[in-house]
Amino acid sequence: MRARRGRAFIVGVNPKVDAYLGRAKQWRAEMEALRAILLECGLTEELKWGKPCYATDDGNIAILQPFKAHCALMFFKGALLEDPHGLLVPQGENTRSAMRVEFTDPAQVTKKKAKVKALVKKAVQVEKAGLKVDFAEAKKPDHPEELTAALRADKALKKAFGALTPGRQRSWVLHFSSAKQAKTREARIEKAKEKIFAGKGWNER
Repeated sequence: MRARRGRAFIVGVNPKVDAYLGRAKQWRAEMEALRAILLECGLTEELKWGKPCYATDDGNIAILQPFKAHCALMFFKGALLEDPHGLLVPQGENTRSAMRVEFTDPAQVTKKKAKVKALVKKAVQVEKAGLKVDFAEAKKPDHPEELTAALRADKALKKAFGALTPGRQRSWVLHFSSAKQAKTREARIEKAKEKIFAGKGWNER
């Protein structure tokens, strides 16, 4: 499919997505910037599950997700992607495969364009290779050293963390592990204690 935008023709543009973005009351600029990146990567777009979804002939790659607090680009097999810049965060406590990159300003999309394109390229490679998430293995990600030390030093925290559902435990482990520096991981663990004692996962209020 081709559509005229300015003086150029863009392959893959879908008028249904044009209409969706035209109705968007929030995060329109962010979604349009992400859309441009995804189309530059050669993906095709459709409206699926009520949102712009991007795919290759081999399968779905990513989907745009407008939330109240941010706009996200969710990769269906994000758990299989190498993420050297720590952009990906868990999609939800019960999700084993999907991970997303969150944005709150179109300038963030511009700044991270090269890194986002690299993730898209890896996601396409994963899909073409027919790789699938090993859900049995994904249920128990390794604890970062800082979490192990915190649980060892605080019996009450260890008990509260152990009482969480596997999905909630996983959400915290992924949240802590996504930080590059030890100090950041330690700070996240300290900040998380109140919610852990309340029996909540990372993405719960």
